[in-house]
Amino acid sequence: MCNALPKEERFRLSDQILRAARSTTANIAEGYGRFHYLDNAKFCSNARGSCWEVVDHLITALDEGLISPELQTQGRALASESIALLNGYISYLRRASREKDTPNNL
Repeated sequence: MCNALPKEERFRLSDQILRAARSTTANIAEGYGRFHYLDNAKFCSNARGSCWEVVDHLITALDEGLISPELQTQGRALASESIALLNGYISYLRRASREKDTPNNL
């Protein structure tokens, strides 16, 4: 998706999109490595925020005529799916914390 942006945006908007997308998975990984459910949920909430940041950058890219509506729709669909999955996982973690406040089993 970032390769579709004009060259002059490769080190601006493209970089921001990549950083937000990578932050999403990095926060999920860091949360999984935490000791308690609610610690994990906090990092997953941060990951969800990074997904929304990607959505915002896609809106900006479309508004500025840098990507096609189809590419923006495709990107938003992927982000929405990720957000929905994170919401479910965060709900699970919060429920698990209430039911049994013990460390994650690896």
